[in-house]
Amino acid sequence: MKKYRILSLLFLAVMVSLSLGSCSDDFLDQPALGSLSEDVVANKEGVEKLLIGAYAALDGQGLGGGNPWESASDNWVYGAVAGGLASKGSFGGDQPAIDQIVKFISNPSNGFYNTKWIAAYEGITRTNNVLKLLANVEDISEAERNNIAGQARFLRGHYYFELKKMFNMVPWIDENTENPKQPNDTDIWPNIEADFQFAFDNLPGTQSEFGRANKWAAGAYLGKTYLYQEKFPEASTIFTQVIESGTNSAGEKYDLVAEFKDNFDAETENNAETVFDVQMVANDGTSTITNSNQGGMLNFPYNSPFRCCGFYQPTQNLVNSYKTQESSGLPYLDNYNQNPVKSDMGVASDASFTPYTGSLDPRLDWTVGRRGIPYHDWGHHPGATWIRDQSYGGPYAPKKNIYWQATQDLYSDQSSWAPGTAINVHIIRFADVLLMAAEAEAQTGNLDLAMQYVNRVRERAANPQGFLKKYIDENSPLTGFNDAENAANYNISLYTSSEFSSKEDALEAIYFERKLELAMEGHRFFDLVRWGIAEETLNAYFDYQGKITTDVRGGKFISGKSEYYPIPQAQIDLSLDSNGEPTLTQNPGY
Repeated sequence: MKKYRILSLLFLAVMVSLSLGSCSDDFLDQPALGSLSEDVVANKEGVEKLLIGAYAALDGQGLGGGNPWESASDNWVYGAVAGGLASKGSFGGDQPAIDQIVKFISNPSNGFYNTKWIAAYEGITRTNNVLKLLANVEDISEAERNNIAGQARFLRGHYYFELKKMFNMVPWIDENTENPKQPNDTDIWPNIEADFQFAFDNLPGTQSEFGRANKWAAGAYLGKTYLYQEKFPEASTIFTQVIESGTNSAGEKYDLVAEFKDNFDAETENNAETVFDVQMVANDGTSTITNSNQGGMLNFPYNSPFRCCGFYQPTQNLVNSYKTQESSGLPYLDNYNQNPVKSDMGVASDASFTPYTGSLDPRLDWTVGRRGIPYHDWGHHPGATWIRDQSYGGPYAPKKNIYWQATQDLYSDQSSWAPGTAINVHIIRFADVLLMAAEAEAQTGNLDLAMQYVNRVRERAANPQGFLKKYIDENSPLTGFNDAENAANYNISLYTSSEFSSKEDALEAIYFERKLELAMEGHRFFDLVRWGIAEETLNAYFDYQGKITTDVRGGKFISGKSEYYPIPQAQIDLSLDSNGEPTLTQNPGY
């Protein structure tokens, strides 16, 4: 059940935050403080409400002027679809701006970029307002002051991290910035590091509400910041501390939950694996859908009990990645697209179909909905009738974001044209920490420890209790699952030292494990870029997937350009100085 109810004051907090300097299209022209007098809120209660407003910006919803999926906190467009794990889905004429992003043919006028930019800077504005006001608050203890400052700087670090990995060169604006029109000519990694380091040094290990950032979430994010900069020894040091001593905000020691699926169920989330989540709720007593995950409201099977809309379809390329070698239970790292997993592409739902019987990683069927396999408790995925256009987006459906039929009244909001869910968005979970730590260890030559971290993740995946099962009664899914009969041929084993005998081999295995474990969670594109393998990986993906579906035909990743998205043209136009010259500089290639 949800432990996090920090959004209960959302409306008031947001209104206060907006009064203190909202980040609209012309955010660079906004003063640090606005018309609301500081003495109205310059107390403990007021600054706490501003802090809640800074948390409320995490979901990106309603902040950038565009559709909520343009600034979705899970980056499903920018991280997963652009990373080759999923097709946009639906059909070609629906949200065509995403097609341009996915094929790397978009330009700075694509409105998605502007929405994402504005939403992130709105979050930054709110954190800066907290920090500026906090300096004048007197009715507060030193420990409380450090806690609030630590949370605000953690959140600011997160918002800037999002901008950095998306756009690379962005302007740094903090609580001390007097001229809001700052150039984007300075690398902001040191500033992001400083925010997470401050948070790590000043935040407590436990918090009053689960969804608040704690010391160890800051440590994990600091390690991630080091990793993106290839500061591998520093990353190793902080990840070791997080793994050995870290706890979630409730004080529970970090660990992998026993069953992989429990990370994607609103009933079992906020657990030992939670490092930092964007908290989502549904049916919480409010009259709107806004506290649920609007950013993912398109991402349900089409013509199904979910009504809308057929987006975010896993690719055949991703599905093939879950094949395992019958003899060893290990993945095919290099040739996984040979002898692909059987699909129902072109097969009508009323025609007979037998699912693939080969050896598979069990995480596949908690990540991807495929024909003839139980789709949670909604029945077997029926195939083509739930797909809007197979020739365009393929035959598969997303699954990590799907709520269960038995608990839909608690964890889905049906008050809008598309459902909103109470399933949290994972920013960092402990499996992610283990795999980032494995990468840092491999890069510094500690191959045995790197293998141990990877095998810890695989060992959880290999737990038979966590395998998807067949229904007890194939005609009545709500009767439950047959514990004795797996839904497919699941076969997964641990790595041995022979597969981790060199740094190169170890990194190849780690990179692939991140693909398997974290698929459809928004990381893939950014991982490929920081590893320096985006061009070869994505162009090979376009070549393979383009022979199956029409959506990615014509896609091409261009090294030196495609690693980062363009600075939104709307923001460049708004950044003109007194001489009519833009303060912001466009990224190369655009």
